[in-house]
Amino acid sequence: MKVAVVGATGLVGSKMLQVLYERGFPVTQLIPVASEKSIGKTLRYGGNDWKIVSAEEAVGLRPDIALFSAGSGPSKDYAPKFAAAGTFVIDNSSQWRMDESVPLVVPELNADVITNDTKIIANPNCSTIQMVVVLDVVNKLFPLKRIVVSTYQSVSGTGAKGIKQYEEELAGGESNAAYPHRIQGNLLPHVDAFTDNGFTKEEMKMVNETRKIMRLPNLSVNATCVRVPVRVSHSESVYVECETPVDLKRLRDALCETSGVVLHDDNVNLKYPMPIAAEESDAVFVGRIRRDLDLPNAFSCWIVSDNLRKGAATNAVQIAEYLMENEFVNA
Repeated sequence: MKVAVVGATGLVGSKMLQVLYERGFPVTQLIPVASEKSIGKTLRYGGNDWKIVSAEEAVGLRPDIALFSAGSGPSKDYAPKFAAAGTFVIDNSSQWRMDESVPLVVPELNADVITNDTKIIANPNCSTIQMVVVLDVVNKLFPLKRIVVSTYQSVSGTGAKGIKQYEEELAGGESNAAYPHRIQGNLLPHVDAFTDNGFTKEEMKMVNETRKIMRLPNLSVNATCVRVPVRVSHSESVYVECETPVDLKRLRDALCETSGVVLHDDNVNLKYPMPIAAEESDAVFVGRIRRDLDLPNAFSCWIVSDNLRKGAATNAVQIAEYLMENEFVNA
């Protein structure tokens, strides 16, 4: 099993390598790809040193799977080249997510959209992934009508430069490595660039990706995305309106029975999802579930997940596992 990791030295690329190793993915040849300044250096994985190569060289090695986390530009340039060489590309950028010919996959929800002909597979936005994992459980019981979500997104979502600004300010210094304003002691209602409709690109990703993944093109979704001074893990306050009255006991029972979902919903013992508890977990945590005070078909909840793991690296590796388990590629 030849596996390329494009962007192997970056924050998410490094996490992809960690998750591949932890989950025992059968990598027999690792092909790490990074920027020009890293080519020729070595990267340690699985007890061996692997030489970092260029994307062009990696294409020529014809890997079975290529995990991309190098941004939209490299993905646009090289994902088609890998695909043409017969490689299954799992791309973590936004480049291919809304392409009608490219599956946008959260394996628990919609892996069935993958076929042998779809060599490029898009990994959704981190905030979208954790939300739809929970919404899918809801929708199976009580069909969805409308979603209003506010996110509280950690600085690691901006990569190493977000963490750099956070840590420099935490230490008492000043930095503008990632954000136009200070992040320590502050909240920025601004994740990604603003669009003409007043929403940011991140907010529109949550709208459009949720509809595509859940195969609900007319679902009403309204998002406000906020950057917060937390190192890792994104949190979300989600208001859910359904077509029918919601039985919260049935919902809680279903969430408890769903693989990859952890219910932390115990107000008496102050047990609720928190970013500090979600870090380095592959689970999506949900709690603070309470019915709307006026509408029997609506409720609110609080969802937290490690954005570097389930929000990026783990979801990508789970897609790779699906490819192997269903013999799209052979170990």
